[in-house]
Amino acid sequence: MAYDFDSVILRRQTGASKWDTLAERFGKDDVIPMWVADMDFASPSCVQEALVERAKHGVYGYAVRTDEYFDSIIHWMKERHGWTVEREWIASATGVVPALTVIVQAFTQEGDGVLIQPPVYYPFKRVIRAWGRNVVENPLVYRNGHYEIDFDDLEEKAKEARVMFLCSPHNPVGRVWREDELRRIGEICLRHQVLVVADEIHADLVYSGFHHTPFASLSEQFAAASITCAAPSKTFNLAGLNTAYVVVPNAALKSRYELMLAKASMASVNVFGAHALAAAYREGGPWLDALMDYLEGNLRYLKDFVGRHIPELKVIEPQGTYLVWVDCRALGFERAALDHFFVHEAGLALDEGHLFGEEGVGFQRINIACPRSVLEQGLQQLNEAVERVVRRKA
Repeated sequence: MAYDFDSVILRRQTGASKWDTLAERFGKDDVIPMWVADMDFASPSCVQEALVERAKHGVYGYAVRTDEYFDSIIHWMKERHGWTVEREWIASATGVVPALTVIVQAFTQEGDGVLIQPPVYYPFKRVIRAWGRNVVENPLVYRNGHYEIDFDDLEEKAKEARVMFLCSPHNPVGRVWREDELRRIGEICLRHQVLVVADEIHADLVYSGFHHTPFASLSEQFAAASITCAAPSKTFNLAGLNTAYVVVPNAALKSRYELMLAKASMASVNVFGAHALAAAYREGGPWLDALMDYLEGNLRYLKDFVGRHIPELKVIEPQGTYLVWVDCRALGFERAALDHFFVHEAGLALDEGHLFGEEGVGFQRINIACPRSVLEQGLQQLNEAVERVVRRKA
């Protein structure tokens, strides 16, 4: 079956955060939005049809998770990731970030340390600080255009933490952690009794030649000392439907999580989200395969265009996610000036690198999950801005 990722779908005035908050977020709305991590592609037809069918019922009361819901998650994890998940391990969540909020409250006390690996998804730090916990940083090492974990530093920092937020695959640098890397993380955290909370929301979005390994699948010990946060939202563009869930093999940890979930009144299920999840996991595999082919084409186009036309930039090639981390330091701008350049000169709304930590200063994150014509236009605007503002002045 052919899938259409080339058609440009108009999203303005649909209540889309990505498109309808540009003036508020960037100071102008005549920019191409390639920032927040949702896609400009329609979700697969199987999801659309399931939602329409459920909408026709006409009654949208309180919902529960059905056998179909649980079975679809179990099947997807087994078929896509080789991980055997038991039904009783699966707990609800309104989103991955809300799940992290519940986890912080359930498993740490005020003043406890929570470990992160910057430059990393910026809500991690926001959640930690919002509840009076301490941010413990194990910065990734950027070397020869590639990011690695500083395991010696991780060993030391683990002594200061009760919980580790593991971004796997990593947002924004695009690393898909190898099995040996995950095992070293797990061994360190076990030694220091650190609970690993694996944010695996991008797990399905992995490029050719790489393989995502669920952290908890590596050993019973790791499974018993971890919580996995997952969702079909990035995979199938369902972010507005509250489709997240957590997988907690340790019954005591799951009970503690669900107790805090209930205290926070966050245990409800979105009636449409539950149907979308089941349909996507049951029938969406071929669509996802086609999506990854298209994203690989977008990534090749981006790398080729930058290499030929904008050598001042360095693309950090992602192994997973549709988010590309770009080193812009050779343009010569200070932090605020770089942000201004992309918005007001290039007409692009990207996620500023410094949002992800000090290690991100001089970088920008670009979302390539858009029709290729949009990507082409954005890169052409960027090239013209570099020529006009940077090269001519030089």
